[in-house]
Amino acid sequence: MKRKLHELSRRERQIMELILVKGSASAAEVEAGIPDAPSYSAIRALLRILEEKGHLKHREEGGRYVYEPIEAPQTASRSALQQVVKTFFGGSLADAVAAFVDDKDGDLSSDELKRLEDIIKKAGKPGSEPRAS
Repeated sequence: MKRKLHELSRRERQIMELILVKGSASAAEVEAGIPDAPSYSAIRALLRILEEKGHLKHREEGGRYVYEPIEAPQTASRSALQQVVKTFFGGSLADAVAAFVDDKDGDLSSDELKRLEDIIKKAGKPGSEPRAS
């Protein structure tokens, strides 16, 4: 049964985030890559659990298992962002975008502002889907 990333434990999320960033990782790489890591055997158990939950798959490489995400990083990041918008902005994408745009430390470049403007204009056209590239 596949659960959403936001429903994972803190350790499971740490492992998933590391593997999503790296693209793939062995248990030893996960152990080295997360702060205050549990034991190697605990890491292996968590990787197996994440695989059983449908978040990871593995391949054998040189006698070790290398784990990679089932879901593409872009899909996972979109899902995580949707959860952040739901949790912290009451589901309002406008409020979330405003929080970034209004942030004085955000330092959005003129190119980024132009890109946001283009995405918003395109989203307002009937029959068009916004594209985030």
